Amino acid sequence: MDKDFIKALGYRALDNRLKRLSDKMMHDTRKFFKLIDMDVEPNWHLVFKLLKENETLTMVEMADQLGYTHPSMVVLLKKMTAKGYLTSETDPDDKRKQNVRLTQKSLDLMPQLEQIWDSCEHALYELLQEDLAILANLDHIEASLKAKPLNERFYEAYHQTE
Repeated sequence: MDKDFIKALGYRALDNRLKRLSDKMMHDTRKFFKLIDMDVEPNWHLVFKLLKENETLTMVEMADQLGYTHPSMVVLLKKMTAKGYLTSETDPDDKRKQNVRLTQKSLDLMPQLEQIWDSCEHALYELLQEDLAILANLDHIEASLKAKPLNERFYEAYHQTE
């Protein structure tokens, strides 16, 4: 019998369990893209969708809308640019800003990407057995952490046990 130490810890290992689940989903999605010979990374779909909807955005605007850190956004955009999916140009009004947009390669690929996204969304919906309650729980956790970060909660709990 296999023992799952993280699962056995329950809520006390929530961060580890979410990370493990996220890693598994990324790994499987990466394998799927390789299987269909698609040269994209699993987390790029958010940038594709965001730029399709907005046409052009700065890196900071994208990071804000996605909730990503500046450094992780830089890495992601550099990879996508290197593969020819994005282009950027200096903002005419503010030379410090780079306006990012999809390349023609991305726009040509969009119908196939949208088909992929639809099929992936369908598979996820089935995985969740059509029960989206987990999203409400995640919304609650994110809102609670925005109101009071985990480090503050840990600090208060730590001082209560002294």
